[in-house]
Amino acid sequence: MLKKFRNFFRVLKSILWDPGNQAVIIYRFGHWLYTRPGFVQRLLYVPYILMQRRMKWKWGIEIVAQATIGPGFHVFHYGGIFIGAAIIGKNFAVTQNVVIGTRGEDDGVPHIGDNVSVSPGANVSGAISIGNNVRIGPNAVVTKNIPDDALVHSVPPQVVVFPGRYGPPDT
Repeated sequence: MLKKFRNFFRVLKSILWDPGNQAVIIYRFGHWLYTRPGFVQRLLYVPYILMQRRMKWKWGIEIVAQATIGPGFHVFHYGGIFIGAAIIGKNFAVTQNVVIGTRGEDDGVPHIGDNVSVSPGANVSGAISIGNNVRIGPNAVVTKNIPDDALVHSVPPQVVVFPGRYGPPDT
């Protein structure tokens, strides 16, 4: 019985020790705090900012509380990640050196669908819409709408739709 508890705590420690998981936990707390009344915000704002700044300085991950990210969000490789105000669906995966946000103050936010993966060095900016089941390849700069079931790669972005896995079958 004691061995099961030790294994459980080892697994729990490895999960909580991962910087990607820490970033998701801090983002979830910040987003929860962002939607609370003023008293709760004032009470917990300083601890949240300290946690967020530590994550930014130590691991290079900054996810603003104004972003809306669905369940299944995962940070695979940390370092150089910035996610600004954006609306993101379920099962979103992100890797290092990714920037997601607006191009300017008056520009809208990106709307990203479900089951989207963003590879290293990608930049998604502006009032654009990215469909479901999309893979954004390394170093892609996405400034235009992307349809469902697409693979986006290179600069300027090229949308490649594959039959079956990444798109509807050819007719």
